[in-house]
Amino acid sequence: MEYDPRIDEYIDKAQPFAQPILEHLRALVHKANPDVTETIKWGFASFDYKGPYVTMASFKQHAVFGFWKSSLLQDPHGYLGENSNNGGEAMGNLGRITSLEDLPPNAVIIDFIRQAKKLNDDAIKVPAKPKAAPTAIAVPDYFTKALKNNPAAFEIFENWPAGKRKEYILWITEAKTEKTRNERMATAVEWISEGKIRNWKYVK
Repeated sequence: MEYDPRIDEYIDKAQPFAQPILEHLRALVHKANPDVTETIKWGFASFDYKGPYVTMASFKQHAVFGFWKSSLLQDPHGYLGENSNNGGEAMGNLGRITSLEDLPPNAVIIDFIRQAKKLNDDAIKVPAKPKAAPTAIAVPDYFTKALKNNPAAFEIFENWPAGKRKEYILWITEAKTEKTRNERMATAVEWISEGKIRNWKYVK
């Protein structure tokens, strides 16, 4: 087992209430996985194992403990996550920890640590969050009228996804004056009829 003196220093500088919590969590990490590497990341005490793994930190009134791949851990008793009894407003997966009594049983924490180890052993990655679809916004009547005067532009615009339509709508509605708005609409109709997106000039 390798111990980083920077973690010792981090714990020594923590609030008195947090020191036994951090020492306890540190010991559990090493017990569950003797092959971890201690380090400091983002100013917090961290443990690496074949990549990012576990982090613990202390603040003025609470401590936290988190897993890099918490969303993939099996948690039948609800100790992790925003909807658990312990998780929630704090940045760690076990919520705000103010004393050892706030922690789940040792066996539970060790199980989480070993689950996280297997995920890294198997090189399993957290699935990327799906990108939210662009929200559709209403087309101003005056722009619809201008588009309808050019059937080709109207048909193309109607069949475009929300994101492409939104770029043109925002460009037109954000015009400071009616003159600028009308100029932009005329340009938009011309470009759309040619199948050009709003920022077509910057597409390589």
